[in-house]
Amino acid sequence: MSNELTIKNEDLLTVVENRDLGELIKPLVNEIHLFDTVIAGTLFMEDSSVYDRLEKNEKLILQRENNKFDSNAILILNSQKQKLGYVPERDNQVFSRLMDAGKLLIAKVISVKNPDGFYMIRIGIYLVDY
Repeated sequence: MSNELTIKNEDLLTVVENRDLGELIKPLVNEIHLFDTVIAGTLFMEDSSVYDRLEKNEKLILQRENNKFDSNAILILNSQKQKLGYVPERDNQVFSRLMDAGKLLIAKVISVKNPDGFYMIRIGIYLVDY
């Protein structure tokens, strides 16, 4: 008996052969919707033009932040890693625990409204499950 790998199904080899790992794993990724909320802190942003470029269903990065005002702070960034604000303090306790336990969370834009110069950005928070 040999320790060689023998591929009996050449169709499988053709599927796997010319693809990177990300393409192979992608079908196995499941985004589980957990909660809807708004981005907190939009009033305090120096450059609010980042909000004008947001699009519905755009994926956003959630990142834990060492914050002296809120030990559960979760920063929200766009794909260019520009700061958009925070998950509201009233909503972040469970999400920060999940992130601290190594779970990957993302957000997606639901809507962007700008009545009277105040940006109201609704987001959905998702658990990325493999």
